[in-house]
Amino acid sequence: MKPLAGPLGPVNSHNEWDPLEEVIVGAVDGAAFPAWDVINRHTTPPGMWAEMTRRYGGGGRPYPAEYIDAAREQLEGFVALLESFGVIVRRVDPQAHARPFASPDWSVTSGFCAANPRDPFLVVGDEIIEAPMADRSRAYEAWAYRSLFKAYFAGGARWTAAPRPQLLDALYAEPGSQGNRFAITEFEPVFDAADFVRCGRDIFCQLSNVTNAAGVAWLQRHLGERYRVHTLRNTCSEAIHIDTTFMPLAPGKVLVNPEYLDFDSLPDILAGWDLLVAPEPPPLSDPLCGVSEWAGVNVLMLDPKRVIVEAGQTPLIDALAGWGFEPIPCPFEHYYPFLGSFHCATLDIRRRGELLSYFG
Repeated sequence: MKPLAGPLGPVNSHNEWDPLEEVIVGAVDGAAFPAWDVINRHTTPPGMWAEMTRRYGGGGRPYPAEYIDAAREQLEGFVALLESFGVIVRRVDPQAHARPFASPDWSVTSGFCAANPRDPFLVVGDEIIEAPMADRSRAYEAWAYRSLFKAYFAGGARWTAAPRPQLLDALYAEPGSQGNRFAITEFEPVFDAADFVRCGRDIFCQLSNVTNAAGVAWLQRHLGERYRVHTLRNTCSEAIHIDTTFMPLAPGKVLVNPEYLDFDSLPDILAGWDLLVAPEPPPLSDPLCGVSEWAGVNVLMLDPKRVIVEAGQTPLIDALAGWGFEPIPCPFEHYYPFLGSFHCATLDIRRRGELLSYFG
């Protein structure tokens, strides 16, 4: 891939809504059902992980071909839709995720997949930040993106990796034990990038089963005084990734999940923003696909008006239209077994805009 020339450089993305010019999309090929389940058992409703394990054939096994084929077909439709709007789409390198790997202290019999680039990477301005993910099965997921990132770096982008976590047993604890609300402790800084959303100089995040306070502190110190990182409270015990709970759509407007977001503890700076409460979602066609029933909130903005929404989310499509947006329905429910939707399945590389403050 040749770096693209331009006044803003190859990487430039400050928020979730500026006009989208270039994006990386994930891939489901080679996906394996995670063999290491310490995180996953706590990010699905009680008993669901065991039933998913039974259905998919157990940890470390490749996903069934029919799941991959169905998801790939809808992914290609999504890519074609993006390209029809002039968005440049970059694809990840193929990886054999079913291969085992190890550190000096632990081993897993497989990885997971590269379906959701939003999880391991955060783009802030001209910088790509690799997240210190808490899930052992995802420790080498970044390899699928290396050729892309090397090209972006050659074109002038900044490329940073947070301190690589050890992922020792001390990082993990049963929720409710040792005063821990989630399945991780403060042993070392960890976070998934999908627990953060960007609104210019202000970045909103949540603590979850994959993101701890030390991880949030690392990111704030790394970004420095130009940015303010605000922590929201998710009331769901299975919390993982903020983009099914709090999804900024445009300056002054954010789509929120009424079931998960703690409205009583919101930071004061949100007082002037419209909190657009997502309607009750329709039932998932496959309740064992692993994603939250609120996956419809996981939308992708093409610009401050146009928004790509899963085609089956009729109540949300109607609500977005009523709020003045232009919803673009796209079938994507077959992607749900790979634990993502449009926002998760993409990484904004370039949006046409500059760093601004939207909160004074």
